[in-house]
Amino acid sequence: MLQIAKILKSNGTDGGLLIGVRDIEVGQIDLQEPVFIEFDGLPVPFFIQSLQQRGTSKAIIHLNDIDSLADAEEVVGRALYIEGEWEEEEELDFTGWTLLNRGERVGTVTGMEPIPGNLCLYVKPSSGNPAGESLVPLHEDLILSMDPDSRTLDLNLPDGLL
Repeated sequence: MLQIAKILKSNGTDGGLLIGVRDIEVGQIDLQEPVFIEFDGLPVPFFIQSLQQRGTSKAIIHLNDIDSLADAEEVVGRALYIEGEWEEEEELDFTGWTLLNRGERVGTVTGMEPIPGNLCLYVKPSSGNPAGESLVPLHEDLILSMDPDSRTLDLNLPDGLL
């Protein structure tokens, strides 16, 4: 079973649910296949009646047999699963890459630190920058672009991080 979302709250009085999607995009959810919610440690299948995207990582979903506010409130906070396994993705090694911040050279990536929940990069500053090596978070929301051919990674880092 793969967790694809978390039920954030009920939506309306007809059993609608606001979900926060993770690791996939809302459009990748197969409406013909059941989703599962755990009850007493067992996955219970529900078929999707409707799914409406809200922003980039949220959606309003209606599931069969959840057709009232009381039913919806019972599943708030639970995870939503699909059958399957995640394919192993080959993780890029950014060591030796040039790090840019909004197009300006920051330095060279000297290593990576797999901190749980957030990969970080060790960055040796460019010449002229008196600061020592920095630890920079690498999150998909911060990536502006990356070019494996020129080995450059351009991030949109929060002000004051460096």
